[in-house]
Amino acid sequence: MPFVVLYKPQIPPNTGNIARTCAATGTELHLVGPLGFDISDRYLKRAGLDYWPYVNLHHHIGLEDFQAFHQQRGGRWIGFSVSGSDNYLKFEFRADDWLLFGSETTGLPPEVLALCANTVYIPMSQPHVRSLNLSVSAAVGLFEARRQLGILSG
Repeated sequence: MPFVVLYKPQIPPNTGNIARTCAATGTELHLVGPLGFDISDRYLKRAGLDYWPYVNLHHHIGLEDFQAFHQQRGGRWIGFSVSGSDNYLKFEFRADDWLLFGSETTGLPPEVLALCANTVYIPMSQPHVRSLNLSVSAAVGLFEARRQLGILSG
């Protein structure tokens, strides 16, 4: 099953909402720091409601820490970015993919995108809208990967 990775998330409610989605789907959530908030932030906890015990949460201090963890597990890094090269709907996801999402303000930086096996984008009809909310993007990407892999239920 794919994994969700948030690289330097900044807004606690977004991370909390993503954690709730991960709890509902049984998906591992990896937070790569530094984070823009304390892991015990009340807004983070509030957005995740009482689902935190069901979140398989991994906190990595920084990119190097996450890379070392990833090396032990394997799989591809798939970067979600407005500058991605493939439409996420046409991309073929695999069960061992790590779905990487950047911070709300800057997205994934070029040095992280360069480490990704592939980059994908979520198409938007309105050119004046820069991006979707992080929690929406993570849910859209995760559920498309799960749909393709035939794991729509828990």
